Order: sequence, then C-alpha cells, then structure tokens
Amino acid sequence: MANTYSQVNIHAVFSVKGRKNLISESLMDELCKVISGKLLEKKQYPLAVGGYKDHIHVFFELTMTITIAEIMDIVKTNSSKWINDNRKISSHFEWQKGYAAFSYSKSQRDNVIKYIIGQKDHHKKKTFREEYMELLKKFEIKYEDAYLFEFYE
Repeated sequence: MANTYSQVNIHAVFSVKGRKNLISESLMDELCKVISGKLLEKKQYPLAVGGYKDHIHVFFELTMTITIAEIMDIVKTNSSKWINDNRKISSHFEWQKGYAAFSYSKSQRDNVIKYIIGQKDHHKKKTFREEYMELLKKFEIKYEDAYLFEFYE
C-alpha cells in the first residue's frame, strides 16, 4: 500500500490584539520556544519562529494530518494561555483574530528563516503594516481593507 508524502512550508503571521507592543525581547525568546514546542507536540516541524514587539512569524513544515487553520488555532490559543497563566505581562493578553499564511518551496526556506530571525533589524526600517502589505502584494492576495489587522502608526 502506498503512503502519502508531502513537503509543505508555511509562513504564518499574526499580531497582538490592539497592536500593543507587549512582546519584550525576553518574552519573545520564551514565546518562540513555547510556539516551537507546541508545533513539535502536534508533529509539525518548526523552521523559524520570531517577531517583533507586536507580531509573530511562524515558519513550519505542515504535515498532511492537520490543516493550517487547526495549527494556527492551537498555536494562538496555547501561546496566549501560556502568557496569561504565567503572568508574563501585567494585563490580559490576546492575539488579534485572523492571520496570514503563505507557502514557500524548499529552495526558499533559508531566505525565509533569515528574514524571520532578522525581524528586530528589519523593523528598524519598516513598520509591520509595510511588511504585511508587501507580503500580501508579493503573494497576489486580494483583500479588503476592512478585514486587515488593526494598524496603528
């Protein structure tokens, strides 16, 4: 009997509700480990997890046993629960509804990993809004302004 084989790389982006700069550098390090651990627990392979003050990038190999939507729900629910249960910030923490997800070929993986690891330097030059809009344009994703993340400049 034949097996099912795949190699699907997903880059997902999501942000803090209200776009508050709640993710300090030390929290980011811990949060990335929590998200990576949750991916591994669900038998997904994390390639890079990183972000900047108000958003997260998650790059992982998606297996065919679960959907992107299911993984994103698990990652967002469990990471916000971890932040709140461990009182990592002084107020209640939530992610904004929704996320963006993009697929990359194996040949593009190193560039995406470097991009995610370099978020701190990247955001010295670009806002999250500029970054996000460039991704949507690059992947030719049609969108309505009313359904984008809340952006505060």
